[in-house]
Amino acid sequence: MNALDRKAWLSISVLAVAMGALLFLPAGTIRYWPGWGYLAIFFGASALLTIYLSKKDPALLKRRLTGGPNAEKERTQKVIMFFLSVEFLALLVVPALDYRYSWSNVPATVIIASDMVAAVGFYIIYLVYKENTFASARIELAADHIVISTGPYAIVRHPMYAGAFLYTVATPIALGSYWGLLVVVAMLPFLIWRLLDEERFLLKNLPGYTEYYSKTRWRVVPGVF
Repeated sequence: MNALDRKAWLSISVLAVAMGALLFLPAGTIRYWPGWGYLAIFFGASALLTIYLSKKDPALLKRRLTGGPNAEKERTQKVIMFFLSVEFLALLVVPALDYRYSWSNVPATVIIASDMVAAVGFYIIYLVYKENTFASARIELAADHIVISTGPYAIVRHPMYAGAFLYTVATPIALGSYWGLLVVVAMLPFLIWRLLDEERFLLKNLPGYTEYYSKTRWRVVPGVF
């Protein structure tokens, strides 16, 4: 195992421990079965994506390992990522507290269906990784960066956000919480702000993006946005 792979698996391991703590400590029990189900989907998908990138696109794996507020170069993106990071914590803690105090009564079938929606979100992200080696975790341009207009990028301009929107919206229900949807509502403006700011950056700095922007009408959901 090379240094990049070790770093990737260490990052996944640390994230697993952190997410487990954020779910099971507020829930007050390890018998929080929606939490286990969601973690299985999240880290099963993360492991498969890591294995795929390790074998097929180590350069993209390296790009994906650098993210968060401190990794961004522009102040606007630092602010956006700070709030999204805090809200992601709330996206886990609020459903866990909901489970502990029985604020919601989400049927098991709905929870499982939401897990499947989250899995679809990760599958879309896989399609993005497969098509676009420049899909960095931060907003930047590589030295050899080109416009990608094939695969999911032929349908919408930001398929990565489409996948992220799906698993973000599915997360609180998959964790057995209706109240967690309030966190999603708080996150969406920042996700959209990040998307629009990234678009501004690409229009300004990436040759050929203006033509792609004009040709591909929809950003995330065809016919909607």
